[in-house]
Amino acid sequence: MPVTCAVNGFGRIGRLVFRYAFDDPLLDVVHVNDVCSCESAAYLIKYDSVHGTWDKEVEVTEDGNGFTVDGKLVTFSREDDFAKVDWKGKGVRMAMECTGKFLTVDKLNEYFESKCGVERVVVSAPVKEEGALNVVLGCNHHLLKEERRLVTNASCTTNCLAPVVRVIKENFGIKHGCITTVHDVTATQTLVDMPNTKKSDLRRARSGMLNLCPTSTGSATAIVEIYPELKGKLNGLAIRVPLLNASLTDCVFEIAKEGGTTVEEVNAVLKKASEEGPLKGLLGYETKPLVSTDYTNDTRSCVIDALSTQVIDGTMVKIYAWYDNECGYSKRMAELCHVVAARYVAKVESAFEYE
Repeated sequence: MPVTCAVNGFGRIGRLVFRYAFDDPLLDVVHVNDVCSCESAAYLIKYDSVHGTWDKEVEVTEDGNGFTVDGKLVTFSREDDFAKVDWKGKGVRMAMECTGKFLTVDKLNEYFESKCGVERVVVSAPVKEEGALNVVLGCNHHLLKEERRLVTNASCTTNCLAPVVRVIKENFGIKHGCITTVHDVTATQTLVDMPNTKKSDLRRARSGMLNLCPTSTGSATAIVEIYPELKGKLNGLAIRVPLLNASLTDCVFEIAKEGGTTVEEVNAVLKKASEEGPLKGLLGYETKPLVSTDYTNDTRSCVIDALSTQVIDGTMVKIYAWYDNECGYSKRMAELCHVVAARYVAKVESAFEYE
């Protein structure tokens, strides 16, 4: 029996998660809440400048209180606080929290209170507090349990980095490392120079379409949420670039393996991990000389650029990993929602296994 779901926050990620979830027979998405108009929501779910026009018919209802997708009704509300939405009255059992705004356990726990009555919440951003489980499928999904009602899909860059870290850590050991994510512009930047009300970082107030913008990324330190044994051993920065899609993570590790390694050995273990085991289908491996646009709409968490792998003095390993920071992340979130809904709500076998 399908699990009744809703999306809170209909931005870049919320809309793509909706697209993927809509095609999943287990996930019955019945409601969307966002501060935009219903007309805007319906228009933007159908037409996307980066990912293309959706192959579904989308129409706003006559009363303006929802839209239909291939004839299926999805109701719509415009509350800035999710606690004001009548989730219980709509029969919502699982919420897909995609605003990027509500990132504390205390606030997110309001979903479970009697007024909202939601059974499970999956968040499209890391929540670094006790009481939330940050999950990267293929890496620490085994920690999902019945009592973990609040889970997150971590971040897009963490989903890219974690599979690489897993392979290097298990095969060579990691003494320490540093990453740089060459990341596309996001809505936290401004189109033209103007005060930025979303972030305190002054560089994000400069035009995202004209500048390379050094800024922070929590992905390297967030890895400890996935692999606690690496606490204090990884850090990194981001460079925002004037592109709309497909990012690249530059991973540098000092390995612990006695005797060091070679480019051939590093690429061999990455290739093997892409073909079998828990990372199959999530980790890609590419030997062609591709560029960023070639990875638009690629739903894998990351793809190794094998031509760029380097090893310096046997112990310093440098790896480039491509990722569609919107599609790859949103597909993982839709899969995580499926796993949570299957195991803990519908009590059926999940269609996704990472073994």
